[in-house]
Amino acid sequence: MRKIIARIFICICFISCMMPEMLNAQKNKPLNMPLYDNEPYHFGYIIGYNQMWFSPKFVTNFQNIEYDGKEGSAYFDQLNDTISINSKYNINNISQSLPFGMSVGVVGNLRLAKYFDLRLIPTISWGETSITYKGKSLGTEKEFSQTFSIHNVYLELPLQFKYRSKRYNNTAAYVIFGANNKINFTAKKFDIKLKRYDFAPEIGTGFDFYTGEFKFGIEIKMSYGLCDLIDPESKTPLTSSFDKLKNKTFQLSFTFE
Repeated sequence: MRKIIARIFICICFISCMMPEMLNAQKNKPLNMPLYDNEPYHFGYIIGYNQMWFSPKFVTNFQNIEYDGKEGSAYFDQLNDTISINSKYNINNISQSLPFGMSVGVVGNLRLAKYFDLRLIPTISWGETSITYKGKSLGTEKEFSQTFSIHNVYLELPLQFKYRSKRYNNTAAYVIFGANNKINFTAKKFDIKLKRYDFAPEIGTGFDFYTGEFKFGIEIKMSYGLCDLIDPESKTPLTSSFDKLKNKTFQLSFTFE
């Protein structure tokens, strides 16, 4: 989580440092695409960098949950040479790492008012979350650490409201808020099986830059999943420590409209 906050802070600092230079560079310059924002609708595309991670709520005393060896050996298979198949496992720590992912999509923008737009952005996003289990065998006291990777491929249908500031020469700031419907095509394909569907409110901010040919945007946003991703029909020893498991996503995007 600290790494995510640090990246968001760096992005904000970078944009803040660049804004004075970009604004100064635009002084006394003619407007690019002066009638662009009067168009009733327009289209474009978006590419982005994302990081996906889980927001877990653990069951009470999850560290003391024991995993039967007959099932556990299928998950903690690196222990087969040293631990009996009839032993039990005690998990005392669960952590996750956050490799990066990518997003690509199409932007559809409908003008609602002078500074207010409605956007639909069908997107394909992919990313990876790795969960590491650490514990020991209750029979041999052998400590272990086992990592499981979940490769997510989402079809996302975010519907957003965009509120834009008054244009300053060829630059405008904006905020977005809305909701995202997500379908995870790979939810059932890994050891940790999850539900396919999620619904996530989103909030973000960004800047639009009007060039001579198109409008270029830089945007950061956070997405907070509301659905519990643990599938009760596919519950395994790997998910029994979680009471609830929700998804969060940070995304840095570039739009071309």
